[in-house]
Amino acid sequence: MIEIKNLHKSFGANKVLQGINLDIDTGETLVIIGRSGCGKSVLIKHIVGLLYPDEGYVNVEGHKVDELTMKELYNLRSKFGFLFQGSALFDSMTVEENISLPLEESKIKFSRTEIDKKVAEKLEMVGMSGVQKLKPAELSGGMKKRVGLARALITDPDYVFYDEPTTGLDPIMSDSIDELIKELTDKLNSTSIVVTHDMYSVKNVADRVAMMHEGKIYFTGTPSELLSSNDKIIKEFIQRTE
Repeated sequence: MIEIKNLHKSFGANKVLQGINLDIDTGETLVIIGRSGCGKSVLIKHIVGLLYPDEGYVNVEGHKVDELTMKELYNLRSKFGFLFQGSALFDSMTVEENISLPLEESKIKFSRTEIDKKVAEKLEMVGMSGVQKLKPAELSGGMKKRVGLARALITDPDYVFYDEPTTGLDPIMSDSIDELIKELTDKLNSTSIVVTHDMYSVKNVADRVAMMHEGKIYFTGTPSELLSSNDKIIKEFIQRTE
């Protein structure tokens, strides 16, 4: 479980997080929405220990992230998988080299056979078998997302973060990625945190939605509760993103 309590973060005079309170339950898919610049990425960076709060804390499995030693923080991060918005694949590396990078950098030493097996398993899981030798330039946008997801899953993480997973994709491919997120969450019994502007993804994948506004959690509830809300700010956000 991830527990976020009274989280504050400022950059100079810019107050980005102004008292975030949010619990993320084990095994759920939480979708975080909000206007650009509302602090979604800053919040995620606190969870994974890339930023530390000015006030408040993030608690992951009973441990306050900002109080961990660097060794403890690395151990915690091994439980996280991250699909970046632009997939963040290294152009000079093949698909298998990109996916295996977290294993190559791990303190656990894997044999070449073990790495090859894990890469093949994750590629099959995301519907991309047989592309190990291709370079990112040879892949479509949707294929890059799937390869990025295979890399996020290579360490068998307990928590998977998806940063705008459908941005830049056509509606058919977006639906495909949404279905994959749901399927993998069920199959791996992982906790998924999805940051998106895509209201179709909200409807398709979310168990629960958290909407950020002016540095705070403005709304939490189910997708149907969000979509049926008469709140002016919520309605304006939905209208702008649909």
